Amino acid sequence: MSYSRPPNLQKFLDGLQSAFAASAAPSPEATAFAGKLCSALQAPGSGGNQEPVQLAVCEHLPAAISAAADASPEMARLANSFEKITSQLIWKVRASGGPHASANWPGGHANAVIVGKGGIEERNDVAIGASLLAPHVRYPDHTHPPEELYLVMTAGRFQHGDDAWCDPGPGDTFHNPPGIKHAMASGDRPLLAIWTMLLN
Repeated sequence: MSYSRPPNLQKFLDGLQSAFAASAAPSPEATAFAGKLCSALQAPGSGGNQEPVQLAVCEHLPAAISAAADASPEMARLANSFEKITSQLIWKVRASGGPHASANWPGGHANAVIVGKGGIEERNDVAIGASLLAPHVRYPDHTHPPEELYLVMTAGRFQHGDDAWCDPGPGDTFHNPPGIKHAMASGDRPLLAIWTMLLN
């Protein structure tokens, strides 16, 4: 039986593409990445069939989604479409830590795959997911081989390589070249970000 992408997932992916296009002054690398990602997503993968999982930290999702929706019309569209798929996601904690994580990090964060292995749509060429941090949580320094582009949904700080920490702001992007050390941290409010990776 052929797979037909669920309408709510398609609305989310359309909203993500629009948000990438509306982001302020993205780098050439971010623009090229977003183009490759959107091109790959034109062909759907296959349907996922795992049971959704919610964690205690997900109590911060409504506040984060509300803050994102107030940022701009593009972000409102993305936040509203994301809200409609959150109940289908498998939220997990990162399997291993790393340098400089805050003491409250283990119970203060969650990640979920939206498209990719274990997501609503299964595929092995790209991965799209969400990261949620409760207030005052510092994610550990970490690296991974795939190139990555974040769409920042709420206020929060990001850092990679030897660069200073920055707050791109809701609706902006943050690009991580392959293998670079990077991290993120929330302030007084929860941090929500959509991450995307090209896997081949």
